[in-house]
Amino acid sequence: MTIRVLVADDQALVRAGFAALLDAQADVTVAGQAENGEQAVSLTRSLVPDVVLMDIRMPVLDGLEATRRIAADPALSGVRVVVLTTFELDEYVFEAMRAGATGFLVKHTEPAELVRAVRVVAGGDALLSPSVTRKLVAEFATHANRPPQRTRLDDLTDREREVMILIAEGLTNAEIGSRLFLSPATARTHVSRILLKLGARDRTQLVVMAYEWGLVRPGWQD
Repeated sequence: MTIRVLVADDQALVRAGFAALLDAQADVTVAGQAENGEQAVSLTRSLVPDVVLMDIRMPVLDGLEATRRIAADPALSGVRVVVLTTFELDEYVFEAMRAGATGFLVKHTEPAELVRAVRVVAGGDALLSPSVTRKLVAEFATHANRPPQRTRLDDLTDREREVMILIAEGLTNAEIGSRLFLSPATARTHVSRILLKLGARDRTQLVVMAYEWGLVRPGWQD
């Protein structure tokens, strides 16, 4: 199955470079290119790609708002947005995660890593390693408010809460299964049920929810 990608960046050379690299892969094709956020949203709605590589700083409409609009559109629920940034801990990366981005890549990433990232995201996994998750957690701890008295976390079973805590640590299904003495298939089933119950797009949003709703407590601000 061919992975269809939309590349959104205001720099023509960056777009061309990413497009040439991805089109060279047997299982990937570049469905379109956008030079600003407004165009990225429009093309995503018309082309419905599997993955959008989204630069954050773009004219007309920035990548953050473009990501938010894509994530909010029910017709685009299957589209995964990967944010492109110059700095690994760009301040806007965290807002992009909240807006619905599945993960992020730094623009100077190795070509093989970019291709791998597209495949990982298209396969339904979040593009967040444990080390990146820890950095995101530190940021959430700095800016998060105290969680509300009741959240949709109350709808989860005890086992699902255990699984979500491990998701928040950045563990894969296989690693969750190993930690809880479950098969990877059973772990995957738990993750799917959690996504459904919480109405989350993907694992990245579960990480955000786990910390913002207080399932994992990094030390809340009043």
